[in-house]
Amino acid sequence: MKKECISVFDIFKIGVGPSSSHTLGPWRAALRFLETVKQKGIDKVTSARVLLYGSLAKTGKGHGTDVAVILGLCGEDPVTFDVNEITPRIQQITNHKKMLLGGIAEIDFDPAEDVVFLMDESLPYHPNAVTFLCSFEGGEEIAETYYSIGGGFVVKEGEENAGGADVDLPFPIQKADDLLHWCRKTGLHIHEVVMENEHAWRSEPATRAGVLKIWEVMRDCMYRGAHIGGELPGGLHVMRRAAALNKKMLNGKTYNNYTEWVDAIRFGGADFRYILDWVSCFALAVNEENASFSRVVTAPTNGAAGVVPAVLQYFVTFCDGLHEDKIIQFLLTASEIGSIFKKGATLSAAMGGCQAEIGVSSSMAAAALTESLGGNARQCMMAAEIAMEHHLGLTCDPVGGLVQVPCIERNTMGAIKAITASQLALQSNPDNAKVSLDHVVSTMWHTAKDMNHKYKETAEGGLALHIPISLPEC
Repeated sequence: MKKECISVFDIFKIGVGPSSSHTLGPWRAALRFLETVKQKGIDKVTSARVLLYGSLAKTGKGHGTDVAVILGLCGEDPVTFDVNEITPRIQQITNHKKMLLGGIAEIDFDPAEDVVFLMDESLPYHPNAVTFLCSFEGGEEIAETYYSIGGGFVVKEGEENAGGADVDLPFPIQKADDLLHWCRKTGLHIHEVVMENEHAWRSEPATRAGVLKIWEVMRDCMYRGAHIGGELPGGLHVMRRAAALNKKMLNGKTYNNYTEWVDAIRFGGADFRYILDWVSCFALAVNEENASFSRVVTAPTNGAAGVVPAVLQYFVTFCDGLHEDKIIQFLLTASEIGSIFKKGATLSAAMGGCQAEIGVSSSMAAAALTESLGGNARQCMMAAEIAMEHHLGLTCDPVGGLVQVPCIERNTMGAIKAITASQLALQSNPDNAKVSLDHVVSTMWHTAKDMNHKYKETAEGGLALHIPISLPEC
């Protein structure tokens, strides 16, 4: 197995919804292609074209893939671009049939003609493929193909992997047994092993600041989503529910910011049904924002972006986890579990179905919660295994190709399963476990390969096929 070095910031990426593999990945691929264009001479470009293959073509409209590649070619950064400007910018390009390539060179560009959806064509390496073509003065042409392999990871044709830059890690980890080995040998907790590895990329203060920034974006997304009602875009007429649930649960309590919101929630007590409703609200809030092309964090994907924040918010609110060190511990632990699934299986629903998204996110959250509540490394592995074991075979069947039905509700299910898996592990002896985390990672990958292609983010099977909903023409 080739060594793959993956940082916490490879698993958790700040970007724009609704999909990490269909929106963020193609956006990042366009930015990479733009670097090649700049080396050739961006001022000499006469035309540009984008070809979308496989799953990117079949569900690209619903996932905003065309929007993502256009903004990427414009040189916009998904981390910082004002999400309120997405629609006006695309409308301007569509109306004028002009694009400012890389923010520098104006070229003719008609989205209806120059972004091509090849519904019946797929490239062998991965279902999420995009080819960028560019013509220059004098007749020179270039083309580059990229694969969006899940979680915002992008591989250029000919590359071997999309992980972080190769570095010498003090504790190299390719599978769960490696992580357990280092925890046993050093006596370090999982999050401490991860932090030591992060030193290979940057200083500890820089890592801490970056992780807290990830939490800030998660937190703000959740808080924002819990206070916005109305209908989600896309034509399914799905109503947002988090804001109404938030208002009902707080029953007139007033607050002015996130911290006061947490205090108001805590004031309501710790009844089981009360907590259950709040975990659902947290997850709904994030993924309703994701479906609205808002700012989210891949965790490890956009479609599953609500699970880790919801479980972390549960820990913050109901387990006294509102402390920087505890939040950093949670997210570092979660990232390592996501990394193990990335190396041993996939984070791409187009390759593995929804088990690769909600299943992995639930596994990440279960392990992180377990360590945060005092569990040892083996109990964390057990929690991660339990969470994934009960997502095995979960299909990806987005109605209308949108990350709404059943995706948003699945985040609530993944969060609750993560909490249940954590509690089971904390109350269990790992010596008696029959299935290891590495076993379930391998099983997930074999299940993914056995799964019929129509259940892998194509909108050609499952609910997507059997729900009688007509969408407007895109």
